[in-house]
Amino acid sequence: MPLGFRFTRSAVRALIAGITATGLSINASAQVPYDDTPAPAPAASSAPTAFDAQQNSSTQPIVPTLTPLTMTPIAPAAQAAPSGPPAPPPFGGPLFERTKLTGDWGGARNDLRDAGYTIDFSNTQYYQGVASGGVNQNFQYGGRNDLYLNVDGEKAGLWKGLFVTLHEESRYGNGINLQTGALMPANLMMLLPKPGGTVEGLTAVKVTQFLSENFLVFGGRLNLLDGFNQPLTGANQNTGFMNASFIFPPVVARTAPYSTYGAGFAVLHNFEPVLSVGILDTNNVPTTVGIKDSLFANGATILGQLNLPTTFFNLPGHQGLIGTYSTGAYTNLQPIPYFDPVTGLGIKTTTQSSSWSFNYNFDQALWVSPTNPKKVYGLFGNIGVSDGNPNPIRGFYSVGLSGTSPFERRTQDTFGVGYYYLDVTNALKDLAPRLLPLKNEQGVELYYNYAVTPWFHVTPDIQVLDPFRQRVDNAFVAGVRAKIDF
Repeated sequence: MPLGFRFTRSAVRALIAGITATGLSINASAQVPYDDTPAPAPAASSAPTAFDAQQNSSTQPIVPTLTPLTMTPIAPAAQAAPSGPPAPPPFGGPLFERTKLTGDWGGARNDLRDAGYTIDFSNTQYYQGVASGGVNQNFQYGGRNDLYLNVDGEKAGLWKGLFVTLHEESRYGNGINLQTGALMPANLMMLLPKPGGTVEGLTAVKVTQFLSENFLVFGGRLNLLDGFNQPLTGANQNTGFMNASFIFPPVVARTAPYSTYGAGFAVLHNFEPVLSVGILDTNNVPTTVGIKDSLFANGATILGQLNLPTTFFNLPGHQGLIGTYSTGAYTNLQPIPYFDPVTGLGIKTTTQSSSWSFNYNFDQALWVSPTNPKKVYGLFGNIGVSDGNPNPIRGFYSVGLSGTSPFERRTQDTFGVGYYYLDVTNALKDLAPRLLPLKNEQGVELYYNYAVTPWFHVTPDIQVLDPFRQRVDNAFVAGVRAKIDF
């Protein structure tokens, strides 16, 4: 299992350098809307606040920007918890019951967390291939590493409401995205931080400051995929759907880089962002060291999100809108961090100035456990439109069913099934209709995320893709993913 010494050494250097240079702190744990670990009880001296929600649970993520927070606000059971000592630390315990493989490091991990520092490292491996159809029928092996350093400003001796997020990641091995003939990658995470070979990068150095319990500001190097996590689409990028269409709205991808510099604000209600607005550099810099002179040289993107919690049928849900407008110059063949419109076509197209996109999304729980509000399954969906040039996707919609396992004893398993449809822009279809005839694309994905232990998950996944390349047969994609949280 190639975890990579170079990755670990450079990651530690970068993270330590980040702390030394800024003297700041982080709390940016991976989002786990289906996690079964109960949040620790708030301090008896006061009612829980948004700040306390950040500090009291290693599984409760810092409020992300430009995205819903979780399926529900902080659980009512946690808010009403009786006074008394805090819940036991989550890192220790028997090997097959602890949340992390390496446990509490002889108490050091718990001490670090109490001092405001949380370190999370995971390795995810894939064996996936095109069983029939597509461009080529073969299977490939690859993987990725994700390292987070999370520091709480108040616990670290600074001030209340301050958080910083650092995310170091790498990928290695081979993927099968070019073998399907589809525009949407069958495995998005094998493209990041950049596709091909062994690549690593510090993709997030994000500073967040609460100015009140209902308002925060943020800035720095932002990993937008870390920030976007629509409830009921499979927990996060490494335990849910693999296809890009179910992880990130593809109509937004032209104007929203994967890792870039930016700043913004968010308005919260009941611990959830209701309105978020950010200004982003249009350059994608996942592996760039430092800030280059090209910052905002190709214009800027304004990205806003409205997220309204709902309680239809007395069950939690969200109705949301995402809009982007970029002043940058693009072509409709220009590669996007999340996918490449037409690889190797060799045709030049006219540069277009500015681009916009608009996406509506919803999630609606159909069932919530009466004893644990984090155990939920329900529907999700997206409908998106764009300018159609330079954006290669003019329209998009998806719908699916996802959530915790319907099997009673499988309390930590999750599942998902989804369908997507892409309206490929005519500007792209008309470029070379004889050389490379194109059409609209659709696909289906089904996965089941099996928790062998709380720290080890195995996910069988199948996809049936009707590619946008007319001369390519429907691709049947099968694979398995294994993720270990260290």
